[in-house]
Amino acid sequence: MAVPPPCGASGATYSGGVPVQTAPDERVESAEQAAVADPWVTIVWNDPVNLMSYVTYVFETYFGHPHEKAEQLMRQVHVEGRAVVSTGSLEGMEVDVQAMHGFGLWATLQRSGV
Repeated sequence: MAVPPPCGASGATYSGGVPVQTAPDERVESAEQAAVADPWVTIVWNDPVNLMSYVTYVFETYFGHPHEKAEQLMRQVHVEGRAVVSTGSLEGMEVDVQAMHGFGLWATLQRSGV
């Protein structure tokens, strides 16, 4: 006697050894919709401690920004008090904020639409 594959394999479930077709799950999770519709951002804030050259270095090495872009973001932090340095999922921005804290920079995250 042949053993059927595990339930859910190839979009089919098995009931008593007889394959039963099921409709593919076409729902999109609300969390996924929110992540796509409203991504999160990492914001680096100005502080009185770190040198501008160091902030530029962090933006280049951690985020991989070219020197000109890293310097532009650093200047925005210095002049405007803050700059958005990365955009993405909540989890990704949490990682980036923790990394900025590890470099000694002040950083937070928020939804990009705010």
